[in-house]
Amino acid sequence: MSVRSRHLPHSRRLPFLATGLLAAVTVTACGGDSGPGAASSDGAAADSVTVAATDDTCDVAETELPAGTHSFQVTNTGSEVTEFYVYAAGDRVMGEVENIAPGLTRELLVQLPAGDYQATCKPGMVGDGIRSALTVTGEAVQLSEDQTLAQAGTDYQRYVQSQTGALLEQTTAFVDAVTAGDVEGAKALYPVARTYWERIEPVAESFGDLDPLIDGREGDQEPGQDFTGYHRIEQALWVGGTTEGMGPYADQLLTNVQQVVDRADQVTLDPLQLANGAKALLDEIATGKITGEEERYSHTDLWDFAANLEGSEAAVQALRPYLEEADPELVVQIDERFAATQAELEQYRSGDGWVLYDQLTQEQLRGLSDRVTALTESVSQVAAVVADR
Repeated sequence: MSVRSRHLPHSRRLPFLATGLLAAVTVTACGGDSGPGAASSDGAAADSVTVAATDDTCDVAETELPAGTHSFQVTNTGSEVTEFYVYAAGDRVMGEVENIAPGLTRELLVQLPAGDYQATCKPGMVGDGIRSALTVTGEAVQLSEDQTLAQAGTDYQRYVQSQTGALLEQTTAFVDAVTAGDVEGAKALYPVARTYWERIEPVAESFGDLDPLIDGREGDQEPGQDFTGYHRIEQALWVGGTTEGMGPYADQLLTNVQQVVDRADQVTLDPLQLANGAKALLDEIATGKITGEEERYSHTDLWDFAANLEGSEAAVQALRPYLEEADPELVVQIDERFAATQAELEQYRSGDGWVLYDQLTQEQLRGLSDRVTALTESVSQVAAVVADR
């Protein structure tokens, strides 16, 4: 039986520019083949599971599935933008697809070994969501049994470990500045620390209990839940111009980041999680950074933009040896579009960082959004190539 979370007034309503980009990204992500995939013995999707999402319901066509790779086709007929997740125990994210605009369908390819899961829609993209039990039984060939794909997971974990070490170091420096009352020092360190967080979000978001505590924005919380993390301190620094009262929030942030670092050292993403994560980072740009919604107080969105772009490219690079054999033309296209997007972004570099979001014109933002749209269309094809090994 589905359980409806308490509905929260969300703060992620997108301005016109982002809505147009979101529609373009969403359509390309759906792909042209929404029918049943190949037999699960070769790793491809064994079926197409329809999910009908509204503002109040989340109807999953199948609640018992065989182990293997599955394609969830999520159609949103509600009035709010929604998300779809498959959670394992402890709200560990097995797969997710975000920003499903009203009237559109998006696909999630996810590999599920035997176990108990929860299929979840999140109207408004907040709260615990509408949850349904999902049971997976039996055995199937795992994509990671392919040696090249297994190496991709190992290589990406090495990248994550390098980034989490820097994340902890820079967040410690940021927290030290906050607790010392150094407003200007904390402001300078804030976007630097967040760069390392934004690069590894596919891993960080898999720890569902920590992500909202660290990266939640004002309005994302459950009723009665405190607003914490980077953005709580961002608000104090840029709106209040003070660190007063932020000591406990800073200490909690550092504790939570340390937990992410510890967990990330023990987690290797499976090949589909890696492919989906590469695309999810581009969606972060398309639905948050490009709108200025993410860093609404500091306007340091381009630091996040650059970090998401780098993190997405790192995930694709980990999969590159496999992709070069499976679809070399796609690799060439992805390389060209990463380069074009990076070149577009480089126009706005300022010293060791970037210009502030509120200094960009709508025309400049549209130029960035066009590059991201094209890149996302290419990267969205990676999961299907991996699943069809």
